[in-house]
Amino acid sequence: SAPGTVGASDLRIVARHVLPNAATPILVLATIQVAAIVLLESALSFLGFSGTTLSWGFDIAQGRDYLASAWWISTVPGVAIVLTVVGINLVGDWLRDALDPDIEGEGGGV
Repeated sequence: SAPGTVGASDLRIVARHVLPNAATPILVLATIQVAAIVLLESALSFLGFSGTTLSWGFDIAQGRDYLASAWWISTVPGVAIVLTVVGINLVGDWLRDALDPDIEGEGGGV
């Protein structure tokens, strides 16, 4: 067994060895899931399955009829969704690079 684990309680082993190694993947996965949730909520609101009108997806759906004369009604919320999702994914990528000691730079550890 590893040094420092003989006779240690399960809680101590989890707190000292498992959680620190699991924190980075959990944070990265959380950011990816937030981006997926933004896309899912926007898609459902666009289709009319939302209980609110305060959604970028709803705004895109409302502007569909005016694309020829007022294209910005649908385009601006669409660009906002894209920028939000890309930004969240970039934060997740930055967290992975910053918190994972095995990765050295963009190309991975060589």
